[in-house]
Amino acid sequence: MDTPEQVEITVDDDGRLVVSPEIAGRLGLTPGATLHAELDGGTLHIRQSIHRLAKVYIEPTSLCNLACRTCIRNVWDEPMGRMESTTFERVIEGVAAASSVETVFFGGFGEPLFHPDITGMVRAAKQQAATVELITNGTLLTEKRSRELIAAGLDRLWVSLDGATPESYTDVRLGAALPKVLENIERFRSLRPASQFPTPEIGIVFVAMARNYHDLPALLRLARRLGATRFMVSNVLPHTPEMRDEVLYAHAMSNDTFFPSRYQPELLMPKMDADRLSSPPLYEALCGAWNLSFAGTRSRLDSDRCPFIDAGSLAVGWDGSVSPCLPLLHSNHSYLNGLDRYSRRYIVGNVNERPLPEIWQDPAYTAFRARVQAFDFAPCTLCDGCALSETNEADCYGNGFPTCGGCLWAQGFVQCP
Repeated sequence: MDTPEQVEITVDDDGRLVVSPEIAGRLGLTPGATLHAELDGGTLHIRQSIHRLAKVYIEPTSLCNLACRTCIRNVWDEPMGRMESTTFERVIEGVAAASSVETVFFGGFGEPLFHPDITGMVRAAKQQAATVELITNGTLLTEKRSRELIAAGLDRLWVSLDGATPESYTDVRLGAALPKVLENIERFRSLRPASQFPTPEIGIVFVAMARNYHDLPALLRLARRLGATRFMVSNVLPHTPEMRDEVLYAHAMSNDTFFPSRYQPELLMPKMDADRLSSPPLYEALCGAWNLSFAGTRSRLDSDRCPFIDAGSLAVGWDGSVSPCLPLLHSNHSYLNGLDRYSRRYIVGNVNERPLPEIWQDPAYTAFRARVQAFDFAPCTLCDGCALSETNEADCYGNGFPTCGGCLWAQGFVQCP
């Protein structure tokens, strides 16, 4: 599990911060590099360079064996397929040539285990990256496939579970059975080599919505029994009219609960028991216009920050297309503030035509990353909506395609592993 590290930083005679070559390399610090930093009281937060390629998402296939209510494929109008071996080889060659990639993540908008050579892909990725992760719906996690993934060196397996009972699970994951998925996860867990910290780690991803949120406490208990060391909750991104009433963040998008300003009063709380006595006042504080901190740690979610750009990541689709993030990998419709919004895919290159490092260093792509980090986009998620907010083509600040002001990932409402 990831834990904060203590690092030594010295100050030279000119007042400049000096870090070790190891830390400099991990943060992408090269001569002349500019980093984004935030001064918060007595704490200086330094982000890694957005121009250091650190994480690569690979979409082995856009096909899937299920038909989930929440899936983006419900509103797709584009070809689907599996990544060819020659395309994957170009991706891995690019990862090796970049030399800075720490994590390869197999995911996207299909079921990775639906690809016939997924274990070979994991094995090849592990030879080039320190960490290899994969997300699955768990239905195809057979004993044979589990043994192969473990032997291939997979570091972390994420499983999507959107219900704690067979009924609630099947209500979302059409075509799947929860008992079988749980059996697959338990077997995968038991096949891992014995260790105090066994690998691959197991993570659970839960897409929260009105129809299943009551299952969260039971699902957390279930995750502990399955040996999960990570549990990620994301809000649903409604792609169909049916899912508009399922969102749990309509009020949060229209007030300052998750968008605090310097003018909000601060509520500084100590650590304390979370029980029936403490919960009601804390709930009222969370719902109010307070900038809440626990023992010096702020509870407010960051906003206007792209988790993909900040992490130095990109996404490669099954056809070799390269996008700055998963949300822009495929064109799709979704609903923002109840209005139909069309998001057109943004492709910066294709590994079948250009090497991955060359695509990453392209001046137009480099400029885009800087623009997103500055995040001078119109606040479409907070706005009541206008014609410009119905697409990502342009916004009222004068930005052209692609605009990111309507991205729920950048506001902390939707998240991916």
